[in-house]
Amino acid sequence: MTAQQVDLLVGGMTCASCAARIEKKLNRMPGVEATVNYATEKASVRLPDGVSVDEAIATVEATGYTAALPKPKPAAPVAPQHPHPHGASDARGPAGGHGSDAESHHGGGAHDHGDAASLRQRLIVSTVLAVPVVALSMIPALQFTNWQWLAFALAAPVALWGAWPFHRAAWINLRHGAATMDTLISVGVLAALAWSAYALFFGQAGMSGMTMTFQLFTTPGGGADEIYLEVAAAVTVFVLAGRYAEARAKRSSTAAISALLEMGASEASVLRDGVEVRMPVADLAVDDRFVVRPGEKIATDGVVVDGASAVDESMLTGESVPAEVGPGDAVVGATINVGGRLVVRATRVGADTELSAMARLVEQAQTGKADVQRLADRVSAVFVPIVIGLALAALAGWLLAGYGPEVAFTAAVATLIVACPCALGLATPMALLVGTARGAQLGILIKGPQILESTRRVDTILLDKTGTVTSGRMSLAEVVPAAGESEAEVLRFAGAAESGSEHPIARAIAAAALAAVPVAEGTAPVAGALPPLESFASTQGLGVQAVVDGRLVLVGRSAWLAEQWAVELPDALERRQVELEAAGGTVVAVAWDRVARGILSVNDTVKPNSAAAIVQLKALGLRPVLLTGDNERVARAVAAEVGIDDVRAGVLPAEKAEIVRALQAEGRVVAMVGDGVNDAVALATADLGIAMGSGTDVAIEASDLTLVRSDLVAVVDAIRLSRRTLGTIKGNLFWAFAYNIAAIPVAMLGMLNPLVAGAAMAFSSVFVVGNSLLLRRFRGVR
Repeated sequence: MTAQQVDLLVGGMTCASCAARIEKKLNRMPGVEATVNYATEKASVRLPDGVSVDEAIATVEATGYTAALPKPKPAAPVAPQHPHPHGASDARGPAGGHGSDAESHHGGGAHDHGDAASLRQRLIVSTVLAVPVVALSMIPALQFTNWQWLAFALAAPVALWGAWPFHRAAWINLRHGAATMDTLISVGVLAALAWSAYALFFGQAGMSGMTMTFQLFTTPGGGADEIYLEVAAAVTVFVLAGRYAEARAKRSSTAAISALLEMGASEASVLRDGVEVRMPVADLAVDDRFVVRPGEKIATDGVVVDGASAVDESMLTGESVPAEVGPGDAVVGATINVGGRLVVRATRVGADTELSAMARLVEQAQTGKADVQRLADRVSAVFVPIVIGLALAALAGWLLAGYGPEVAFTAAVATLIVACPCALGLATPMALLVGTARGAQLGILIKGPQILESTRRVDTILLDKTGTVTSGRMSLAEVVPAAGESEAEVLRFAGAAESGSEHPIARAIAAAALAAVPVAEGTAPVAGALPPLESFASTQGLGVQAVVDGRLVLVGRSAWLAEQWAVELPDALERRQVELEAAGGTVVAVAWDRVARGILSVNDTVKPNSAAAIVQLKALGLRPVLLTGDNERVARAVAAEVGIDDVRAGVLPAEKAEIVRALQAEGRVVAMVGDGVNDAVALATADLGIAMGSGTDVAIEASDLTLVRSDLVAVVDAIRLSRRTLGTIKGNLFWAFAYNIAAIPVAMLGMLNPLVAGAAMAFSSVFVVGNSLLLRRFRGVR
């Protein structure tokens, strides 16, 4: 028996410290190596010979949590295929027929949904019950006879049932000698309820006609007649709201791999004895031959055995120009055939495909983020034990001083209540609520509080070229006519000839030619405005030929014109071609009547605001790095245009993540901006992943920040807003503690009226809300 690697679904975790505790327990088992991911609620465990899965599950359960193996999802029948305008196969199935879906990769989808649904139910019911409690307690005019008993009846379910997740977590933490945010919430809520019950049943607070009075100081034990049910109810509702938002965010944390696997084709046209048979991609085997028509996705990794075409690999490689392929060339599953008919021999299927391998890389990168902890948890790790210790000290001090249990209990509970985290519960979610709402108005989506920490420390930002710095769309950059030729005429003939091709470069030339055709004022160019073409023929990867206005027009690579048609470029055009290619352009030559008439340069254009955005990123103290799968020449040209000095070109998807890790090893805190599948692993690996909203679902789900606007200036706004929001959260946390801590010594002396605790928390809550609302004034850079 050899070591095995298993994934366990872990339930019951409420914060990152829970994941750390489980991980610590698992790694204490002989020979076991484990990593627990709080975000995905999953433990990746390597079990040595002699240690069973059941033993690992038992260890997790002994720690106070649940664990189980993911349930395999039953194989679903292939859905009927709906015709695609270009004959493309449906992309809903997993690439390469890989049976691993989102649930079998991550599992827990239903579990996460159940957690969120449970929290939502508790939040709704608790809010309905808590609102009248708060209103009755804080507005004297509403305090009718015996109102306090109605308030108690409404608040008790909130404090007990609504806050049950916190009580349960606090009990688990207590059993293992730990204290977290849940401990403080649970103790504070129960203390407020217990105090109020004592005052109602054993003090004077239950008497008919009782009203809430405010007195800054009181005598020791004098607070026993006051109640603060609103504290117990409000704390529960506020913190439940924050937990519900967090649970919803966690549900989408595993969507990157699901989106990645769903990119591939679901069916393939397999050749059986010369006949095409449609079959699920899941049934493909190595060495099967399948047909890929123009517009279809390639079913799985393989080698072309017949045909020639252009394959759009931009989703995987970032290359803006489709790659020309022919017999013997390797192709990757999920890429798109944009040219001719191909016959491909499958070389890798299922979990062995490049797409599946990339899914595993994304998952591993996400697991590396398991140790990120929320700010409030880190602070409460110190604050909670101190407050509990002070409360116990107050209790012991009054008893030792010879006072009765009532005085000692009053001082101890007042100490707990004055430190109850009402404002602390609001500090992070309120700032996030306002900050993210303002971000959404500016086209910036922030996924959670832990992301904000990274924005403060980021010093290096990696920018993917295609679709991020550049538009990702080919366009005509320049027309250079030969001596004695007209620029308009060269473009007109070239555009007419290229209008018969579907190649992206051809489409760019044809579109530019059509736009240049003179039209009547107030009208738009029409498709028939270019001269008609006859006898069109295409030589894959080299060029096209057609008869336009009775002339044989050739458009293609200059080497093709020279070798195939004996048409040489004049020296002036050759020199200009070298210059344009050095600048990153793709150059094609134009000829008719066996004479070279000019050259055209097609570029992936830089976005208008990219250069300005680079200047602003540098002003924020960030070092920009251009990271691309394109060749060195093109990358250098783009970098020079926007002002980037550091260029990493010809980088494969897996290598992008390696560059991120290498920079992190140098002590740098790295942000990554991208939009394609090829960026997903690097986005997940980086300290801060930023996805352009125009990109793929995979990139967006693997990122920490998503930019709805396809504009690099939005990256600047995102970092500024994130840093501002983080600053607001820190300010909120400081003041949330400051107001309460100032009253703790008074509470320990038994001189603090219970309402002072409520007032202090109410005031700190008002401050937190007001401070957070200032984020609405944030303005983007323009």
